[in-house]
Amino acid sequence: MLVSNGLIGLREGLEAALVVSVLVAFLVKTDRRSRLPQVWLGVGAAVLLSVLVGAVITFTTATMTFEQQEAFGGGMSLLAVAFVTAMIFWMRSTARTIASDLRGKLDRALDVGPAAVVVLAFLAVGREGLETAVFFYSSVQSAGSTTQPLIGFLIGIGIAVALAYLLYRGAIRFDLGKFFTWTGALLVFVAAGVLAYGLHDLQEAAILPGLDTLAFDLSDTVPEDSWYGALLKGIFNYSQRTSVLQAIAWTAYVAIVLPLFLIRPRVAAKS
Repeated sequence: MLVSNGLIGLREGLEAALVVSVLVAFLVKTDRRSRLPQVWLGVGAAVLLSVLVGAVITFTTATMTFEQQEAFGGGMSLLAVAFVTAMIFWMRSTARTIASDLRGKLDRALDVGPAAVVVLAFLAVGREGLETAVFFYSSVQSAGSTTQPLIGFLIGIGIAVALAYLLYRGAIRFDLGKFFTWTGALLVFVAAGVLAYGLHDLQEAAILPGLDTLAFDLSDTVPEDSWYGALLKGIFNYSQRTSVLQAIAWTAYVAIVLPLFLIRPRVAAKS
């Protein structure tokens, strides 16, 4: 859980931090520093909303029955998979133009007024925050009572903020396109594990059948409490007892999403 959640925190945190750095750099370079508090207000509101959403989701399940908790957890896992899948494809398609797009939107927002600047910053950061809140809940559910998901997210976000600051100051440079490609490919496997775990929750809630129809049972050879089993569980949400439905879903997701993500669409030549 530490590694996979660190990856999510790094990826989401770097996206949000890069968005903020683009907005701040634009205001600084155009000598409109007086508008910086409006950007920080929007960013702060987005972070606060994300934390509140995560808290509400987490504490809402405290009053549920076991079946309700499993059904809710399974649904949230599927939602997290949808968010992560959309996120990696969105960043692949917009990585080269996101900075210019943001600068254009901010320029127009500055003409509208302070409220528009606050809303722009809020929406730009809020999407990543809400995705992280949903994924964090799913990770906590699969990890049980351990604090590893929280530690992983905090480490990933901390590294992301540091990298974004160094990029902003010009202290380091690296190919963001390759970074998002590699992390996106790894996240496909992470999301596949979350998908399988979510389906397991729905099976335990008796919403989906086949809980005891196992594709494999590796309890004796690769137990989850071994170091290698814990590593697989932490990164890919490995389950030593995997149902046929889980195995089919994991395999189908990777087989479909990974090639679609790695194969770049051809850009038609301009006449």
